[in-house]
Amino acid sequence: MSWEKVKLIDCCVSIADGDHQPPPKSDSGIPFVTIANIVNNQFDFKNSMFVPESYYEKLDYKRKAKKNDILYSVVGSFGIPVFIKDDKPFVFQRHIAILRPNKKVNARFLYYKMLSRNFYMKADAAAIGAAQRTVSLTSLRNIEIIVPPMETQRRIADVLSAYDDLIENNRKQIKLLEEAAQRLYKEWFVNLRFPGHEHTKIVDGVPEGWDRMPVGSLIGKVDRTKQIPTSEYLPNGKIPVIDQSREFIAGYTNDVQAIVKSKAPIIVFGDHTRILKLVQFPFAKGADGTQLIISASERMPQRLLYCSLMNIDLSNYHYARHFKYLKSEIILLPSKGIADDFEKITDPVFKKIQSCRDQCCWGQEARDRLLPKLMSGEVEV
Repeated sequence: MSWEKVKLIDCCVSIADGDHQPPPKSDSGIPFVTIANIVNNQFDFKNSMFVPESYYEKLDYKRKAKKNDILYSVVGSFGIPVFIKDDKPFVFQRHIAILRPNKKVNARFLYYKMLSRNFYMKADAAAIGAAQRTVSLTSLRNIEIIVPPMETQRRIADVLSAYDDLIENNRKQIKLLEEAAQRLYKEWFVNLRFPGHEHTKIVDGVPEGWDRMPVGSLIGKVDRTKQIPTSEYLPNGKIPVIDQSREFIAGYTNDVQAIVKSKAPIIVFGDHTRILKLVQFPFAKGADGTQLIISASERMPQRLLYCSLMNIDLSNYHYARHFKYLKSEIILLPSKGIADDFEKITDPVFKKIQSCRDQCCWGQEARDRLLPKLMSGEVEV
């Protein structure tokens, strides 16, 4: 059987969107997500708000995501698909469309089709508006795609899923390693059970030979560097672009003049988002609000500074430029011996984190090279 051209609606039981009315807020209940909660084509529920269960129960079934559905951002940052892997309840609004594949298409195949550059270009051509471009449901339903026989769809989805499984496993490993480093930090610098604490005098919560210092007094000046505008991010390229978004790598550039000249590792702080990243490889600085931080004290190695900043809560300032508040926060500055011990113990942890990030990048690049060839039939499986 040959590949067939069909409209997206022909592959779905329904294509709808989220509720058009602002949902009631609740301290607990059902998670409420927005496009900002989409990280690496998955929903991050960590900082989501909540709505009452009664509100969720009254929603039309077409607006309740279930396993094998595909959600797709259609307003503003449009063109981001999310494949739903379980039946966990959550709520979203009209900025996100929900597609329920029918039996004519493999759901994972359809997800990868919507992840392809070709599909994005069709959505981009259909988008309307200037300040906040929107892909209407009518336009989305009428986008044409080509689909192979079901067995070929399944094989394509299996091949691409293998890469995503590799990426996901490495991301989980990164999370565990980050948590291990933070546990050690809290043991030494919050609970003050550092090596030799039994024989160290502690006055007003500060061990002898240590100090309390504002963050701003401990950070140095980063060499001025070129900034890559969001509009110039590439899907692939020689140099990763790091910005304040949730994705660790926001895009790529081929502009070698934009490489940050300060020695790695460098801490990236989101002035608006408050997101912190420890970048251990050459990169280019991303869009507005991306702050670069390096330590100016030999008693505060870069990785220790990163762990210290990760333990600062700036959430009370809400939407603001947060860097000035970060610099005013007080942190413990240990003795050089303790700082060196922490660096020595955590060095293999952070090296393993970087190894996992390299695996993620390799898997994503390999998948993205293969995806258009599989979707066009150029490569057969």
